[in-house]
Amino acid sequence: MESASLRTDAAIIRHLGSARSGTRHLWHMRLTSLALVPLTIGFVWLLLTLVGKDYGQVRAALSAPVPALLLLLFIGAGVYHMQIGMQVIIEDYVHGESARTLALAANLFACVTLGLACVYAVFKLSFV
Repeated sequence: MESASLRTDAAIIRHLGSARSGTRHLWHMRLTSLALVPLTIGFVWLLLTLVGKDYGQVRAALSAPVPALLLLLFIGAGVYHMQIGMQVIIEDYVHGESARTLALAANLFACVTLGLACVYAVFKLSFV
């Protein structure tokens, strides 16, 4: 017996939901989650190596390309993962078109601002 579905054959083949973005969000969340596992381990390792050092030693350690790149990748993946997760929550639980649009815009603004502030801090520590 076939299961009753309201989705068209084309929608089933494309794996797209009604908003045409559910599968994309799912895969982006999974990819960023997978990327964040080694990046988080590297971030914690970096923090543990910097415990007890003074500001000059921390700046010297972060001026090397590998720790700075690790921080930038961790920030980028983490902020993007957060933005997607909050977007899905907003789309699911905020009712009303204007409230949803405002919440989505605020989410994007907050994530971009946080990401840029973190990247600026890493650049300031690494290159100054």
